[in-house]
Amino acid sequence: MEGFDPRTSFGYEVSQRYDDEPRGDEAETVAFLAKLAGQRSALELAVGTGRIALPLTQAGVRVDGIELSTDMVDRMREKPGGDQVDVTMGDMSRVTTGRTYGLAYLVFNTIGNLLTQEDQVRCFQNAAGHLTDDGVFVVECRVPTAPARPGHQYLDTERVGLDHVDLDAGRYDPLTQVLDLNHIRISSGGIRLSPIRLRLAHPPEFDLMARIAGLRLRERWGGWNGEPYTAASWRHISVYERADGTA
Repeated sequence: MEGFDPRTSFGYEVSQRYDDEPRGDEAETVAFLAKLAGQRSALELAVGTGRIALPLTQAGVRVDGIELSTDMVDRMREKPGGDQVDVTMGDMSRVTTGRTYGLAYLVFNTIGNLLTQEDQVRCFQNAAGHLTDDGVFVVECRVPTAPARPGHQYLDTERVGLDHVDLDAGRYDPLTQVLDLNHIRISSGGIRLSPIRLRLAHPPEFDLMARIAGLRLRERWGGWNGEPYTAASWRHISVYERADGTA
């Protein structure tokens, strides 16, 4: 996608509307993570507007964050309790908070925002470096379907309303595993484009990344409520622990 810059893709306009259409499983996400954290502190990679970090804090978990976009963090600070999350600014695959945690997590397909395999591996390594000996790293991501689309491209109708239509236009490059995706809203007020690039990977590739980072898969689920992960699952929630037997 010519001209796309991941460093500026979550700017002011995106931050202001980011929470307008929640996914609907935020409460289940928080409950799952709170149970894993227990009495230990947590680190959210790509903390964004605090959609998960703030309710997790309200559930009694101390949460720190790493975030690249100042606009997203500014939006979080405007919310009740938004000043309770300590945020380190920078690339989630590189910067460190200087602390260790019982839980690190990266949810809502955000691992795909890192557009090379090298950066995704580095992200796993960075997460591993932030874990206590018994800590775990949780990754939630959609199982890729774009590689199986005819011609590696598609146009999907996501929503049809009285005054708007939402479309997804995507084109996938099998060499780089990068999906160029544009969320399109056509309404009486005009046309709004929301472009994004994502590097797609299947769970076995993430498992290899974890091994490189000194982690191993502990468990994998098909949903936040403990649904089994099967061949029909549309996403995976993978929990990684240290591979040296200290966990």
